[in-house]
This record gives sequence, C-alpha cells and structure tokens, in this order.
Amino acid sequence: MKYGLFIPLAATVFVASSFAQSRIYRCGNEYTNTVTEAQAKGCKLVEGGNVTVIQGGPRLSASKPGANGGQPGQKVDAAEQRSRDSDSRQILEAELKKAETRLEELTREYNKGEPDRRPEEARNPNKYAERVNELKAGIARLEGDIAGIRRELGRLPPPSAAK
Repeated sequence: MKYGLFIPLAATVFVASSFAQSRIYRCGNEYTNTVTEAQAKGCKLVEGGNVTVIQGGPRLSASKPGANGGQPGQKVDAAEQRSRDSDSRQILEAELKKAETRLEELTREYNKGEPDRRPEEARNPNKYAERVNELKAGIARLEGDIAGIRRELGRLPPPSAAK
C-alpha cells in the first residue's frame, strides 16, 4: 500500500526535473541554452553535471574608491601624506602606551611566576596553574604586540618639527 503512492510520486518528480533542465552549450568562456545562438557560434554541448553561471557586472576593486583621494596608483600630495603619517604615529603611540601599561599590570600580577593565590584556587591547584599559564601567555603576547608596534613606528618617517 505504501509503495502504491510512492511510484507515481517518484515518476512525477523525475519527469518534472527533466523538463526543468535544458541543454547547455559552451562558447569559449560563455554559456548559453539557446540552440540557434549555440549553432551560430559553433558552441559545444556540455555533457553531464550541472552548470551554474553568475552574470558578472563591473569588477569591484579591493580598496574603497577614493581611499587615497582618487584613482588607484595616484600619488598623494606631500602635505596629505604628512598628515596621514602624523595620524598613524599618534594612533600607534597610543596603542603602544596602552599595551605597555597592560604589560606592567600583568607582570606585577605574575610576580615572577608566583602570583598571589585567590580563595577559589586554594582548594583547586589546577585553577592556580591555569591562571599562571594564562598570565605567562598574556605577557608573551603583549611583548610581541609591543615589538610589532615599535616596528611599525620605526617604518614611519620621523615626526615633523613644525605642526
């Protein structure tokens, strides 16, 4: 009884799917499903598999238009570049100061590998060990961040005397 309904349903789905698919022809890098166009261009029939074609529009550039005041590759005037370098330097110096402050705090808390125990760690030594490892990893991470910020600052031109 169950199979009596299944067979006609399966046949209907199969027939409907065969009508939904049409022949696809490849014409170089283009695809078409128009037979007359395919014959006129000498296109080849694509056998097997499904083909998905996404119509493309104008290519988008990786950067925002006008990000450097104009077209990609366009030079920026010296005053604008000095202003940008100054802004970059201020941002990097602020990040450096924040990272150094945080490093001092973590180093103080780390206490040469023996931070003060918290009440919940007195009963669970594993929690204490985890916190010590997290502090050590945090210090190493901050030291790396600080070194990276200093490298970036070194790449910038020296700050101008006149502002």
